Amino acid sequence: MKDLAIVTGGTRGIGRAIAQGLHDAGYQVISVYRNNDASAQAFHEATSIRIAKWDVADFDACQKGIEQLTAEFGPVKILINNAGITRDTVLHKMSIEQWQAVIQTNLGSMFNMCRPIVPSMRDLGFGRIINISSINAQRGQFGQTNYAAAKAGILGFTKSLALENARKNITVNAITPGYCDTEMVAKVPPEVLKKIVEGIPVGRLGLPSDIAGMVLFLVGQQANYITGATFDINGGLHLH
Repeated sequence: MKDLAIVTGGTRGIGRAIAQGLHDAGYQVISVYRNNDASAQAFHEATSIRIAKWDVADFDACQKGIEQLTAEFGPVKILINNAGITRDTVLHKMSIEQWQAVIQTNLGSMFNMCRPIVPSMRDLGFGRIINISSINAQRGQFGQTNYAAAKAGILGFTKSLALENARKNITVNAITPGYCDTEMVAKVPPEVLKKIVEGIPVGRLGLPSDIAGMVLFLVGQQANYITGATFDINGGLHLH
C-alpha cells in the first residue's frame, strides 16, 4: 500500500501543486477542502486525486475525517498543513469574527490536524509534517495583523513539535512562501501587485510548483536530518 499523505487546502493554488507533486511521486494523496465543491470535484476529475471535505478549524471534524481516512487507507505518514484564509483589514476596524476566523483556520488547524495524527506517527516511528506559513509572518503586512499573527505562530509551533518528536523519526518543518501566482494573490489590486513584483529581486511572482518542489524534498530520504527548520521561498523579497 502506498504511503498516505494528507494535504489541507489541497485542491487549489499551492495546495493543488503540492498534492499533484506528491501524487506524481507515488504517494496516496488525499486533498482536504472546506467549501468549494465544484472546484474540488473539477480538481479530482482532472488529477484522479481523492478529495475529502471538512473544516480544519473544527477539531471534531478533523478527528472524524482522519479516523475515516486511516480506517480505509492506513496511517498518515505525511501531513501538509496548507489551508489558510485571509480577512484583511486594519486592526482598528477588524471585527472579532475576522480575527477569530483567521486565527482558528490558519493556526488552530495546526493543532486540529496534528493532534489526531502525531500519536500514530510516534507509534510507527516515522512521520513528515510540513507547515505552510508566509513571508508575512516574518515581515508583517498592513491590514494583516490576524494573518501575520497566525502565520508567525506556525513557526513556533513547528519548532516545538519538531523538538518533541525528533527521537521518533518524525520531522517537522515550515515553508514561508512569498507572493505566489494564486487566486489569493490575484485578488490584490493590479497597481499594488505591480509594485510587489517590482520589489521581488528575481522579478516575478512565485509559482505554486516552486513551493511543491521544496515539499517533495522535505518528505524524501535526503531530508532525514532536517527538522525544526524554516525555508524561505520568496525570490529574495526580504533581502532588502
